[in-house]
Amino acid sequence: MPDTNTATTQEPTANAVSYTGSIKISVVSSVGMIPVENATVAISYTGDPGEPLMVLTTDSSGQTPVTELPAPPLNLSLQPENEQQPYSEYNIEVTAEGYEPVLVSGSEILADELSLQPIRMNPLATTEEGEKTVIIPAHTLFGDFPPKIPEDEIKPMPESGEIVLSRVVIPEYVIVHDGVPGDSTARNYWVRYKDYIKNVASCEIYSTWPENAIYANILAIQSFTLNRVYTEWYGNRT
Repeated sequence: MPDTNTATTQEPTANAVSYTGSIKISVVSSVGMIPVENATVAISYTGDPGEPLMVLTTDSSGQTPVTELPAPPLNLSLQPENEQQPYSEYNIEVTAEGYEPVLVSGSEILADELSLQPIRMNPLATTEEGEKTVIIPAHTLFGDFPPKIPEDEIKPMPESGEIVLSRVVIPEYVIVHDGVPGDSTARNYWVRYKDYIKNVASCEIYSTWPENAIYANILAIQSFTLNRVYTEWYGNRT
């Protein structure tokens, strides 16, 4: 099969040190999670979406080759007080015959790191929508977000007759409330526990951090999540 992956290159700035990260994109159908072969994947800067940097084609597994992309210097993501954006942002537009187009805006690339970008495409037979757009917000370590709502360190537990388990039980799903706690109009989503932990970790830490720091943060995320599951879900169910 001929190589249909093409790329446009830009001349580096004189005396500039180039830094790169890499990305691998996996494209599957939202029905049956079947790999989408021969999908066209166009990658462009988020700030300049009209000029694709490269156009890739997925293989029989629905995956693109590992592709290098420019990124800011590595040390920016290792400095706690850094005010410069330590990652570059790219738009990924995917089209395939028989599927609704997908646009992912703001996919983040860190220097010397491999980013795995999964994309699910809806078959045209299952939807009447146009292009599906997914917008990735700024990383929580860099973006300007409102402060977290303060909570009591120790919450009272109602005497509901619940039995305290002798060991930690990892749930298969957690319920994510898409809004502030008091907003009853916000939707609740059932998310697999493993997927939830991975998504929170990718939003709250940088993959460039030392391995021990990453492990410590993921353990903290797991502990906090399980605490919320047991005090709010088990403690308040009816």
